[in-house]
Amino acid sequence: MTGEPRGGAFPVESAPLSGRTILQIIPALDAGGAERTTVDVAAALAAAGARALIATEGGRLVGELQAKGGIWLPFPAASKNPLSMALNIGRLARLCRREGVEIIHARSRAPAWVALGAARRLEIPFVTTYHGSYSGRTGVKVLYNSVMARGDVVIANSHYTADLIRTLHPEQAGDRVRVIHRGTDLALFKPGAVAPARVEALRRAWGVAPHQRVVLLAARLTAWKGQRVLIEAAALMRDRGVSDVAIVLAGDPQGRVAYERELDALIAVRRLQGIVHRVGHCTDMPAAFRAASVVAVPSVEPEAFGRSAVEAQALGTPVVVSDLGAVPETVLAPPEVPATQRTGWRVPPGNAPALADALTEALSLGASAREAMTRRGRAHVEAHFSLEGMVGDTLGVYADLLAGRAGLRTA
Repeated sequence: MTGEPRGGAFPVESAPLSGRTILQIIPALDAGGAERTTVDVAAALAAAGARALIATEGGRLVGELQAKGGIWLPFPAASKNPLSMALNIGRLARLCRREGVEIIHARSRAPAWVALGAARRLEIPFVTTYHGSYSGRTGVKVLYNSVMARGDVVIANSHYTADLIRTLHPEQAGDRVRVIHRGTDLALFKPGAVAPARVEALRRAWGVAPHQRVVLLAARLTAWKGQRVLIEAAALMRDRGVSDVAIVLAGDPQGRVAYERELDALIAVRRLQGIVHRVGHCTDMPAAFRAASVVAVPSVEPEAFGRSAVEAQALGTPVVVSDLGAVPETVLAPPEVPATQRTGWRVPPGNAPALADALTEALSLGASAREAMTRRGRAHVEAHFSLEGMVGDTLGVYADLLAGRAGLRTA
């Protein structure tokens, strides 16, 4: 999912990076957390006086990148063909030499192998960010994934991800893992920044009646995101007499026609037509989270972060998440904190009754309790998941590498 273009200056130290050239490489600049983070870091580099290059095939975020001072270098970074990747090492090395690149930062596996080869050939620092819980336990797949643990600095987007890296790739990662949580632009994701007209227009587009309370699941349509669990929970809530609720599944199917049909069939079997709405890709996520009474993140496989949960809390919307992967790091809930300090609910993954219970409790909050949770959620995000914190820490990694303080070694 994507939000509006992000704006604002970044409070970073400009002197260490002013005039330096940093290249990030990623397959494409379309929707997704890795792509969003790539543009955010490029914008911060440009604001610090650095040259922010991105080698990628293109995508919907290229215009925003260029508007914020980043430079797009068309490059076949999505190729997974071994011969093409081998040839791309030389191509990337020549590009970096021509542009005076001083650090290469890779954000996906296939281009990371290319970037690793080019960086070692040029003897410049190589950084990786481990954005996801990469699948595969066979020896070949673990080796393929291990490139993301071979950086001179290996950035993990959560403590869950960091533990995963150390478990799966102890020889490659060593002690070079650095946790930098994905950042949220708090200037965009705050209640006062979302005009009521945007919220009303979105609700109309979704086909939601004015009196209905929205339970939102904002994620691409893929089985592990938990759409089926939420549909089952919606049926339970209806059967228990919870009324005036609309379940909104906002996400791009990305060509998964069979899964779309499966969801539609489940909605029909559970007699939830008019209650569950599949609305496709959403481009105005601040308005979407503001339109929701509750945001659900019912993933049935581990998430490497929890962007929806963070952005929803920033806007003051209660969240219910699966107690799985990194998402629990983003939500305060018992038993880690007293119930009076919670910012949301955690439920066992794949458990529709537990999800229905938590959603019902969230929808039942009185005005005072909801306002208190809104304040706690916003404060929690401000303290731990700000965009400024993320880009500041990332640019700090670059500055340390350029100053020779990161203990570089050859993988």
